Amino acid sequence: MITCTNCETAQFLQITQSRVYFEDGEMINEISETYECTLCGATGQYVYDDDSDEETVTGEVDHTTERPKYA
Repeated sequence: MITCTNCETAQFLQITQSRVYFEDGEMINEISETYECTLCGATGQYVYDDDSDEETVTGEVDHTTERPKYA
């Protein structure tokens, strides 16, 4: 789950840009999403690269598998 690091919740995050890249036309190779928190104005980006099986999170957002502090 992507959460705002300032508000510690995903409740107010809005995807402002989303891209999915296909190398061979069938399998997803990369997913890129840009987020903005409508509560505090924080922004950030999440990128998943299937080739290296790597996730990158930048800005004022965080990727977590745990329940957010404020649901």
